[in-house]
Amino acid sequence: MHSTPCQLPACYIAPMSTPDLNLLLTLDVLLAEGSVARAAQRLHLSPSAMSRALARLRQATGDPLLVRAGRGLVPTPRALELRQRIGQLVADAQATLRPAEQIDLGRLQRTFTLRSRDGFVENFGPALVSRLRAEAPGVRVHFVPKLDRDSQPLRDASVDLETAVIDADTSPELRTRALFRDRFIGVVRAGHPLSRGPVTLDAYVAGEHILAAHQGHAHGRMDEALKALGLERQIVTLVSGFSAALALARGSDLIAMVPERHTSNLRHGLHGFSLPVPLPEMTISLLWHPRMEADPAHRWLRQVVHELCSQSALPDHQPG
Repeated sequence: MHSTPCQLPACYIAPMSTPDLNLLLTLDVLLAEGSVARAAQRLHLSPSAMSRALARLRQATGDPLLVRAGRGLVPTPRALELRQRIGQLVADAQATLRPAEQIDLGRLQRTFTLRSRDGFVENFGPALVSRLRAEAPGVRVHFVPKLDRDSQPLRDASVDLETAVIDADTSPELRTRALFRDRFIGVVRAGHPLSRGPVTLDAYVAGEHILAAHQGHAHGRMDEALKALGLERQIVTLVSGFSAALALARGSDLIAMVPERHTSNLRHGLHGFSLPVPLPEMTISLLWHPRMEADPAHRWLRQVVHELCSQSALPDHQPG
């Protein structure tokens, strides 16, 4: 009697092989570095071993992930989609496997880099440095200026923390925590005609203005609000930061517009007034990369910054 081979139902699907979860870390590093050689160096692997790992990742995902462009590699759309998810998966896994750690602030030796626009250091820097000296004398903070909104410094760990207003351009992969709310006010020198009473819309538009513009933009939020009313103000000079705008206002009849709370320690001797066309308030937030989420020292510093910013609120946002 001849046996017949077992016939499997047409709907049968072979079980999938268990994926190698080690590839998650490899993929995270490859997408962060955009280079097989740099990723291999970071993971202490040979370039050939990293190339084999990339081949396995391509097979597992069904996508080339990184493709040649000139002398470098660029991510595919699928890779960009994965980058937003993989980093958090790896960070969560590492945090799960890391033993709970109580840091000894008195022995902690570390330098953190904080990126912010001008005004933040002048307002919150002294209190932050004082707190660090009291609680963790071995910790230093390196303040660097924020000249653009590129989040790459957080990704490549050249910056540990930065402050920003969250908007549609903010990378969704970043972690954020609100610090304080702020609003824009007008600022003129002491004795300026606009310092003698409530500022009307006509008087404001008739003046000459300074625009503190990111990356050379020729108009700002106020200009959009005035345009909706069929009005236009005369901008006679553009500057890259609030400190420069206030310096010009202090020595001229020009009108500056700056965030009230962010620049409170920069406006001594100047007259601040509520804008005749109020602009929406904004929330200043703290940003960091997910890889630092579970780091105890980084978590402690984030809490310190939050506490200091929360404790130094201006009463009722009164201009001065």
